[in-house]
Amino acid sequence: MKLMDRRTWLLVGVLVSGCSSSSATPPPDAGADAATAGDAGGKPCERPGLPVPADPGAKGPWAVGAKTVTVGGLVHEVWYPSAPGTAGANKVYDLRDQLSPEDAAKIPPEKAPKQVCDCFEGLPIDAAHGPYPTIVFFHGTAGFRTQSLSQMTHWASRGFIVVATDHPKLKLADALQLDVSFNADFGANSNVLLDAIAARAAEVSFLGTSADLGKLGAVGHSAGGGAAARFTRAGIRVRIPMAAGGTTASPDLVSTLVLSAERDTVVVPKSQADGFASSPKSKRFAVLARAGHLAFSDICETGKENGGLLNIAKDAGIFVPDLLLRLGTDGCGADDLPPADAHKAVSALTTFVLENALSCGPSTGFADVTKNLGPILGTVSEEL
Repeated sequence: MKLMDRRTWLLVGVLVSGCSSSSATPPPDAGADAATAGDAGGKPCERPGLPVPADPGAKGPWAVGAKTVTVGGLVHEVWYPSAPGTAGANKVYDLRDQLSPEDAAKIPPEKAPKQVCDCFEGLPIDAAHGPYPTIVFFHGTAGFRTQSLSQMTHWASRGFIVVATDHPKLKLADALQLDVSFNADFGANSNVLLDAIAARAAEVSFLGTSADLGKLGAVGHSAGGGAAARFTRAGIRVRIPMAAGGTTASPDLVSTLVLSAERDTVVVPKSQADGFASSPKSKRFAVLARAGHLAFSDICETGKENGGLLNIAKDAGIFVPDLLLRLGTDGCGADDLPPADAHKAVSALTTFVLENALSCGPSTGFADVTKNLGPILGTVSEEL
């Protein structure tokens, strides 16, 4: 295959974001549990646990624990509410680990792109206030499990267990090697971890019985957004495709949030608008004003002091296709929506929907959330 052909293939891989219906079988108690959730027609109930701020954009009361685990030959990350009074050192992710060993060795330690997490390595889970609804996050093509770290730690701070997997053939290292695949099985990869949690496998024994796998949310970005829409497992009540499209009906689904970026040149905003129009109710839609494709991730900030993640790689002599360099900076311009504003909006919008459907409902409404975000948002819509 010629190089240009493979670059085109990579572009198409990034654009993969279609969705199809889930064929999951609902758990025996799905109907009863769903009836108490805000989007399922029941009365809102109080969330168990520590007092959680009414503003879904506000950080929650839990310090976030984090642990990297290897299950089924795949690398996964788990973020979770930690026991009150525990403390530790902030976890730092060195993104050279997301490169091939040969490429990683080319970047000196002082230029290493790192993510300092608002989370702490290996803290004990807060078992007293669980079990906690579980959120599965799917990264996009050329992404990695921590690409949207700000959002995932935000959810965990408010009483969710959050899991993410490095998906082979769609990771950053694969894209740099022009070795992405249409056949990467997001769902099977993530189910490996969820099955281990359900079985209380040794690798995830630190969670104990605190993960509620009967109340699941699926969230993803770009190709991962398509995966979130297709993910098959009983108990998936919320689907949130970001820069990806919409959803179709599935047995346990009670809520969809479609998020779009006004300046996205990778997955054009019309596809998200069309996806929202075809998604089942209850559903919500929001467009980030002046934002590009990467507004739903932390990629624009990562390594910014040294020119950004891909420029660091390029300066170190790692081959970075021009096409990938362009796509890997979409939304990172000086006149694009600042990352802090993007994170504020995405955290508030996603948390509202997740809590409304999985944690018995927030004390505010979607209109209030969007109003508080003001000019950060463009078009918004809600159909219940």
